[in-house]
Amino acid sequence: MSSLAAGARSSAVWCSGKVFVLSSGSTSSLFVARFDMVKRILSDRTGLYAKVDPGPAILALLGMGLVFTEGEDWARHRRVVHPAFAMDKLKMMTGAMAACAAEVIRAWEARAASAAGGEVTVEVGEQFAELTADVISHTAFGSSYRQGKEVFLAQRELQVIAFTSIYNRSRVPGMRYAPTESNRRRWKLERKVRDTLMAVIDERLAAAKDAAGYGSDLLGLMLEANAGEDGKRLMSMDEIIDECKTFFFAGHETTSHLLTWAMFLLGTHPEWQQRLREEVLRECGDAEAPISADALSQLKQVTMVLYETLRLYGPVTLNARRATADAELCGVKVPKGTGLLIPYAILHRDEEVWGADAGEFNPLRFRDGVRRAAADPSALLSFSIGPRSCIGQDFAMLEAKATLALILRRFAFEVAPEYVHAPADFLTLQPLQGLPIVLKLLDPQERGI
Repeated sequence: MSSLAAGARSSAVWCSGKVFVLSSGSTSSLFVARFDMVKRILSDRTGLYAKVDPGPAILALLGMGLVFTEGEDWARHRRVVHPAFAMDKLKMMTGAMAACAAEVIRAWEARAASAAGGEVTVEVGEQFAELTADVISHTAFGSSYRQGKEVFLAQRELQVIAFTSIYNRSRVPGMRYAPTESNRRRWKLERKVRDTLMAVIDERLAAAKDAAGYGSDLLGLMLEANAGEDGKRLMSMDEIIDECKTFFFAGHETTSHLLTWAMFLLGTHPEWQQRLREEVLRECGDAEAPISADALSQLKQVTMVLYETLRLYGPVTLNARRATADAELCGVKVPKGTGLLIPYAILHRDEEVWGADAGEFNPLRFRDGVRRAAADPSALLSFSIGPRSCIGQDFAMLEAKATLALILRRFAFEVAPEYVHAPADFLTLQPLQGLPIVLKLLDPQERGI
């Protein structure tokens, strides 16, 4: 039996196959790239492998919501948030998702129509960030979507602060309270986000008292679930605000990068782009037909491409946990306090699990579903697995399918020659220098008209 403690020495590295230990002084971290160990960690329900302290800058961005809560607090939060992400509720939001995407695409069409040859180059990464912020603003806050956009702008700046904080002195104990320029800016943005969200929540609570209800958007559904059958609130308003921060950031940030990388892969694999276009026209109708949730559910090949995109370019590349007590993890003794790092990007390219073509784009591996795509049924970790799996995965997939369907019905596209392939992890995986895409308007016959 291997012992992590026995191999831990100052600035030492201990390795055994797909498991690595890095130690510096008294601190050790275990890099876990074995699926049996990963499943044990992520499926744990005892609290043995807890979330790590993210630090104040990350909490300012995401809040102490489902991502970071533990134990009974997590279970209580989950009971309140879960009803808002039920599939029957999400299907009702498809129209809003498609309407937001259509607005962006109409602007692309206008630019392409006025350009020579019907072609225009668009930096889609930034466009998708704004689009997905619009979607989450409408679906989460309904008529208060303008306040949602204010939250989006504040969170964009908080994301930069959070990323830089990982590598600077703000992680030193006590520095989080020092009135540095970065901390003062973070505090101001935190207040802005909280005040904006609280104003929206107060409006909903007042409307509920007047028998107008909480609303049918994500916030309204969450407030309704929070009220409980006996009128006793399950979560405080501060906790509701934290959940708003969580699903607002996660709802636009991860989906925007999923769309960006999907465009990259389809732009470099025109044969798959054409296959998806034919499927979209067959299931959703021509470019003038409305998009419905039922039609999107029939897009099997689009779903396969999105799963393959998540495998190769998932928004989250690493998951961190820590051992809260001495543990034995599949034959490795893990001392209390040890960090556990799960490298999704490495696991998703493991040839023993995914096959010899693990580094290649092959959506057909998902033709029989996620659980049969690899040697291990839990091999796709983009939404995590176990009790802490992402509650918003259906929302993200529905939005991504709606957006791609609208694009594929109107444009053929390819990656622009000036693109530089440099994926970079800025809390989420994104193209370092953006993704310029050459869009070409399809003629009426190609659009099914």
